[in-house]
Amino acid sequence: MKVLVRATNWLGDAVMSIPALREIRRVYPHASIVILARQWVADLYSREDFCDRILVYDHTGRHAGSFGKLRLANELRRERFDEAILLQNAFDAALLAFLARIPVRIGYSRDARGVLLTEAVAVPAPGTVPEHQRFYYLELLRRAGRIESLPECADIKLGRIEGAAAAGRKRWVNRGMPKGPWIGVSPGAAYGGAKRWIPERFATAARSLADQLGANIAVFGSPAEAELCQSIAAQAGERAHSLAGKTSLAEFIELAATCSVYLTNDSGPMHVAAALGLPTVAVFGATDHVATGPSASWAKVLRHQVECSPCMLRECPIDHRCMTAVTVDEVVAEALALLDARRERTLI
Repeated sequence: MKVLVRATNWLGDAVMSIPALREIRRVYPHASIVILARQWVADLYSREDFCDRILVYDHTGRHAGSFGKLRLANELRRERFDEAILLQNAFDAALLAFLARIPVRIGYSRDARGVLLTEAVAVPAPGTVPEHQRFYYLELLRRAGRIESLPECADIKLGRIEGAAAAGRKRWVNRGMPKGPWIGVSPGAAYGGAKRWIPERFATAARSLADQLGANIAVFGSPAEAELCQSIAAQAGERAHSLAGKTSLAEFIELAATCSVYLTNDSGPMHVAAALGLPTVAVFGATDHVATGPSASWAKVLRHQVECSPCMLRECPIDHRCMTAVTVDEVVAEALALLDARRERTLI
């Protein structure tokens, strides 16, 4: 049997869908499972044992536009898949599976795509499944009859973390930097500025931890966040280095895996850091920490309840009070507490 899984498009969603991907492997232990993913999330799956192969959906290159989609559909048709499971919600995902003539096509019935699916699953009504996004993907499998019940999956963890960390230490040496210890910082958020904690506070918190732990600071971000990350690195002192726009996803995963602790906003890197088993402090305000917080007992969400949070807005129209309420001392204290808890777990 050959199964195509259409992955989600965003990094955080890709991490939160991992429990569903592991369930697909459990249900189809002997199948060839192939993941179709956009370029910027494909590397997330490279070390995982729930898939056999990754196909890249090059939507800005060879698969761009109508002719590109037809080219991709033809490529998929030649693979002769038996079943497609669409974790991605868009009409485009169902259209590609339909054009590829995959006989069984499973997905949520949304975005007017139900007619293209052979098993169109009703979207769960609010309150019918646990709130966290990981259960949204698992519920698709349950409603489609592929699993009987939702697994607990309280902690999401990537595979082969030690191998990633070993590769990351080599990468630091190749960059002419120390192997560690490192403090990771992700101060950006693709969704918008409302999700971002105060840059100066990121710098101060990271510097305080670096002084206490004798560590260096790695500030990670996208090319669009280069100015922000460089500013924070400059404020954090000479042991801080900005890597914004200087890593692929695979490189980021390996370098982040070497970190002792990670400071972040609600973002894709937050989910990756937590899934790497890192003590992770995530500052939340504008978004819903219950639905999209890190799925890891070794991660801590820091937020203060204010009357307008979570607003789910891209930019704050007032005074960003949800974020300004979170102090440097709180973040540092939580990071140190998580490190202490990790040492205790190691000793047990």
